[in-house]
Amino acid sequence: MVTKTEETQLNRLENQVDNGGGGAWEYLCLVRKLKVRRSEKVLKHGLSILNDLKQRSSLGSDEWTLYEQVAVAAMDCQCLDVAKDCTKVLRKRFLESKRVGRLEAMLLEAKGSWELAEKAYTSLLEDNPLDQAIHKRRVAMAKAQGNISVAIDWLNKYLETFMADHEAWRGLAEIYVSLQMYKQAAFCYEELILTQPTVPLFHLAYADVLYTLGGLENLQTAKKYYSSTIDLTGGKNTRALFGICLCTSAITQLTKGKSKEDKEGSQLQSLAAKVLEKDYKQRAPDKLPQLTTALKSLTLSS
Repeated sequence: MVTKTEETQLNRLENQVDNGGGGAWEYLCLVRKLKVRRSEKVLKHGLSILNDLKQRSSLGSDEWTLYEQVAVAAMDCQCLDVAKDCTKVLRKRFLESKRVGRLEAMLLEAKGSWELAEKAYTSLLEDNPLDQAIHKRRVAMAKAQGNISVAIDWLNKYLETFMADHEAWRGLAEIYVSLQMYKQAAFCYEELILTQPTVPLFHLAYADVLYTLGGLENLQTAKKYYSSTIDLTGGKNTRALFGICLCTSAITQLTKGKSKEDKEGSQLQSLAAKVLEKDYKQRAPDKLPQLTTALKSLTLSS
């Protein structure tokens, strides 16, 4: 995941390059390092270097890395002729390269030649069954065709081998949520929290899923994970603060105020409400009346 500092650095460098201040190669390197998708910018600035013989020659062996980067960006932008030209240059230079073979399969995929792309990916996986990038391309291709059940199957098979891939777990969780398969999504977020316990986004997503599932036990656990999200973000996550209020209200309705936890919960709800009101006063004072009404309705319902 890209940090705020890295994103600020990337945006600053992007503005510099866009305004003619130089640094195109440094920008492209940073995009690659952070694994972000800025396809239009990469295509524009990458081609400006590749089309300049002097600049291209100065890159040394990194020239081929740039051809690959521009080819992928061109596919994203549906500039398939550019992607094809870049891939041809790479194939001419690396005749037996499986990496170039992956690019060629991606080009078939970009053209919508699904069957040919699938054959190409299958062939590449026969040579190297542990190629993570190709496994993920097959998942992406299934999703692009609307074959969500196939995408789920391939992701599950992939995770049997690459259990530590948090991006795959997150992708699978998001698919399950979109299909309202919340129990399966909860399992995915549990795996993510086990491997990356300090990422507040995963705590928040898990809490959201548990709240959606409902039931006393799920609501109590959801409240704990909303609380951990608040701890991990220094009390600055608005969604988690709302989650505390919603969970407390729902738990009180289910237990009818008979649980010892209700008293502690009402205190936590009151504290979360105060933080929300303070935040809204500073950042969205015009929305404060709506917030106050919403919080009062939660208090009354509980």
